[in-house]
Amino acid sequence: MAVKVGRAGKAVKSEIKRIINADHRDPFSVLGIHETDAGVAIRCFNPESAEVAVIDIYDRKARYQMKKTDPAGFFEVVIPGRKIFAYDLHMVTYRGEHTINRDPYSFLPSLGEIDLHLFNEGNHYEIHKKLGAHIVEIDGVSGVRFAVWAPNAKRVSVVGDFCRWDGRRYCMRMLGSSGVWEIFIPGPGRGTLYKYEIKAQNGDLFDKADPYAYASELRPKTASAVWDMGSYQWDDDEWLSRRGQTDILNSPMSIYEAHLGSWARNADNEWLTYRELA
Repeated sequence: MAVKVGRAGKAVKSEIKRIINADHRDPFSVLGIHETDAGVAIRCFNPESAEVAVIDIYDRKARYQMKKTDPAGFFEVVIPGRKIFAYDLHMVTYRGEHTINRDPYSFLPSLGEIDLHLFNEGNHYEIHKKLGAHIVEIDGVSGVRFAVWAPNAKRVSVVGDFCRWDGRRYCMRMLGSSGVWEIFIPGPGRGTLYKYEIKAQNGDLFDKADPYAYASELRPKTASAVWDMGSYQWDDDEWLSRRGQTDILNSPMSIYEAHLGSWARNADNEWLTYRELA
């Protein structure tokens, strides 16, 4: 999606307004780094920042101060004579807090066309490895890839402790017509609490837990949690070995079903943990 630019490669007011109001369906077309006739333009939005500077990660002396072009927190700088490069954003909040991180809007989509094709076809048998929150490393940067299917949403954002649950900060992009929204956020890791803020077509906002989350808060709280399933040490090798040698189609099988929440409680009428139930 091509973004409208004004004079000297700067974003036009209509695009800035859509970003500030979290109404842009493709925020990556505005935010991040883009080549223009006047040079490369770098744009970011952070309502908590008083100052923002761009730092070339391969030449830390190359520092470019961004101009706040809207008091709501939209920053922009156009750098003549430069091509696309990797950079950090050095942000200073009104409270005097300093953070230096890679810009999430400078990364390309992390889900491929084959994954999206198989998902839309209903034939992706490992979609749990693609949707949800996954700790990954992209271009040497550690962070979390978030992806969720919300085909009828007007806008989807990731919210959590890392952005003070502000749905304007990390608006996602929809990947083509797949209905899948995606963003890679550098920094968050295991245990990070998050939800998806979904804006409906009529403008209503909903905070939703991740249906593909590997972990979540204990009731009555409802936030999802980033988790790394690869670090779990399984001890079922013996059972898996027996299963591989069993003809399950021609062997007797017993299936038991129970609703654990109503099957048993402790002395205080509270739900038992899985370990207590075992």
